[in-house]
This record gives sequence, C-alpha cells and structure tokens, in this order.
Amino acid sequence: MYAKSVTYQARPETIDEGVAYVRDESMPALTAMDGWTGLSMISDRESGRCIITTAWSTKEALDASDQLMMAKRERGAEIFGAKPSVDVWDIAVVHHRDVSGEGACVRCTWLSMDTAGVTHAIDTYRMALLPALEEIDGFCSASLMVAPPTGRAVSSVTYASRDALVASRSAAEGLRTRTAGDIGATVTDVGEFE
Repeated sequence: MYAKSVTYQARPETIDEGVAYVRDESMPALTAMDGWTGLSMISDRESGRCIITTAWSTKEALDASDQLMMAKRERGAEIFGAKPSVDVWDIAVVHHRDVSGEGACVRCTWLSMDTAGVTHAIDTYRMALLPALEEIDGFCSASLMVAPPTGRAVSSVTYASRDALVASRSAAEGLRTRTAGDIGATVTDVGEFE
C-alpha cells in the first residue's frame, strides 16, 4: 500500500474551514477513485500545521490520483493560506487495537536513517515498538510509513484522548530514543495533533 501526505502550515483560524472542505469535497471525490483505501487529517490548532494523508492500494492508483488531487491541493492552499508540501510513502505497518473516536489525538515522529536500514527499522517497529505501545494506557493504533529511496520514515500513534496523549509523553520519549538508537535513525521532528 502507498500513501501521499499533503502538509499545510495553515493560519490557525482557517482549520475548521479546511476540515469541512476535506470532509465535504475532497473525500467524496476520492471515494469514487479506483484504488483509494482511506484518508486521515490531523491538525495542530496552535501551530496551524495540518496533514492530510490518502492511502492507495497500488502505486498506479496513487499516481492516477495526481491530476484530481492537484486541484484539491490548490483549493486547500487558498483556504489555509499556505502552499502545500507533498510526501509519498510506502505504508509499511498498520496496527489497530481500538477504534479511535471523537477527541482522539495523534503523535507523529519523523525519522531519517541510512537507506540500507529501512528494512531493519520496519522489523524493529513490528517486533519491539508495537508491543511496547500496546502497554500504554489509551493507545488505539499505530502506523509506520517509509520512503526507502531517501531513508525517511514517519510513525503515527493514536491515543483515545488528549489526556491519554499527554500522559504518554514520558513513555513515548523513552521508546523514541531507544528505538531510534536501535535502528541508527535520527529523530527529525515530533508533533502532536488532533
């Protein structure tokens, strides 16, 4: 599976309008496309950072979405008052323990590593990190997306509530430090989102 993430550094006051646009216009257009398997949108209302990620069953379906989604990205840029940046990923791991509902929050961790270490990073995520995440109160799901040609990766971990996200910070920091060391990666960014 494959994913495309579109990130806007939006004006915070535009986020509600942007959410409505993604929900009411972008998502219905995507559901009609062959190979589309899902969409997520996360935002940090303080910083204005919004990330919209679409998932695709094949690379061909992802590529075929470009023309339609280019117009949607341009409209998003108008609403958010920001130019988008686009990243393409391989979806390496998706793990759900519980369904997340209203009030769920996400912590994303971006990593950079030697391209030769990507397979080891995926194995470590599955075998060591997921079991440790399962032990954290409020954990709902986790995913890992990788860009093998560049050695970049992003992990997204969903918690049931803002309180669970906040309570998990210390444990998450320890896991992040240990896992990055184990796979020879550098943590390049961490963000918390609703």
